Amino acid sequence: MKITVIGTGYVGLVTGACLAEQGNHVFCLDLNQEKIDILNAGGVPIYEPGLKEIIERNLAYGRLIFSCDIPAAVAYGDIQFIAVGTPPSEDGSADLRYVLQAAKQIGQHMNRFKVVVNKSTVPVGTADKVTEVIAQELLNRSLPSENFSVISNPEFLKEGAAIEDFMRPDRIVIGSQANAAGYAAKEMMKQLYAPFNRHHERTYYMDVRSAELTKYAANAMLATRISFMNEIANLADVLGADIESVRQGIGSDSRIGYSFLYAGTGYGGSCFPKDVSALSKIAEHHGQELKLIKAVEEVNESQKNILVKKITNRYGKDLTGKTFCLWGLAFKPNTDDMREAPSRVVIKNLLMRGAKIQAHDPVAMHEAHMAIHADMADCDDLLRGLSYHDDAMQAAQGADALLILTEWKSFRSPDFDALKKALLTPMIFDGRNIYDPQLVIDQGFEYVGIGRRISHESIQSSQAYLDQNSHLGSQLHPVSSSGVSVTH
Repeated sequence: MKITVIGTGYVGLVTGACLAEQGNHVFCLDLNQEKIDILNAGGVPIYEPGLKEIIERNLAYGRLIFSCDIPAAVAYGDIQFIAVGTPPSEDGSADLRYVLQAAKQIGQHMNRFKVVVNKSTVPVGTADKVTEVIAQELLNRSLPSENFSVISNPEFLKEGAAIEDFMRPDRIVIGSQANAAGYAAKEMMKQLYAPFNRHHERTYYMDVRSAELTKYAANAMLATRISFMNEIANLADVLGADIESVRQGIGSDSRIGYSFLYAGTGYGGSCFPKDVSALSKIAEHHGQELKLIKAVEEVNESQKNILVKKITNRYGKDLTGKTFCLWGLAFKPNTDDMREAPSRVVIKNLLMRGAKIQAHDPVAMHEAHMAIHADMADCDDLLRGLSYHDDAMQAAQGADALLILTEWKSFRSPDFDALKKALLTPMIFDGRNIYDPQLVIDQGFEYVGIGRRISHESIQSSQAYLDQNSHLGSQLHPVSSSGVSVTH
């Protein structure tokens, strides 16, 4: 099939590349000539594992076109995906200017039946607005205003695993209009997604408004689980409980499950923060108050400061003369996305308290530099205290403590001996709970996690007991990091 994708941001680029990988011919439109030049040269302006290889392969096969030519793009595809940005407005609602601009361009240049697909995350009722804009443009051109149909087909892609999510989706949601054009559009979408349903049917068909709401509801539910677990983790800190044990205890319930139950420094990225906020604004616009969703936002904003609170509890509010090594800048692993990343909040607060920061991230250094310097554009003197390091151990050299902000795999099993030598004091603030507290303490570090219970007395007494009874040899089983005896 011939497809046009309007917008080569995260969603548009993954969508276009993956549809081309399935044998479709895809025209990707973007108005940023610099970005188009990068893509035509085989480069990728975002970091997503596997995406560069797919783009290179399909450019070579002639199944991908990248261009700024609007008339050519509209003429090309029978299905027109709108995958442009919907950034938050000042009040938190979704800004639809780019979506409606794309709709207007389609209406201005289309000359045959088109299926127009809203792939961008948009408020409920956006399909109606897109329909009105296109119909008006066709009317201006004295063309039949019913010669198209608007579909809602929200994306459910996790950054860092977007290719896998697109190629092997949990579900495909198609919202169509209840008329003849809508039925034709639904059949074309069914044909497009047929390769993804060969193993079993993954597509859910519904009305347009339900499809639009499904996207927001899904992200709000996942964000709720994260904020819920962060609140419980903070309570665990006070009560002396261990949030990892609690997570396993509740996650084993099939009604709850383990996903999105990890405590940390809050969520970020391009989806959860803006979608949760937008859903609240949608409700307010219709006279409803989503109290739970507002609480989710409040908990998340507070949680981004939890590591700073733990640091000031340890060192005091004035951090002048302290240097911190920070591992992880992106909001999550396997991406360079810095949008709403907790690291931005942590870095700004620490710098404002007089600290110096030596930062490292495997892929997000460039994006982090731009984002953080934009956050602190009027604070050049403070920014002198921030340095970026390509090597993780180099970033740790001479620091008073290590902070973990992103759970990159490369951070999970460091050389603790080398790390201890690099740091001035063996201190770790683990904002993502990637280390087992007992293991780290056994390595000679002081450890602070999020809701992790650390009993120094039990560790010392266990070791003393083993030392005193060493004559029992193999009859004694050393205590594992989970507190359960292990047999060699």
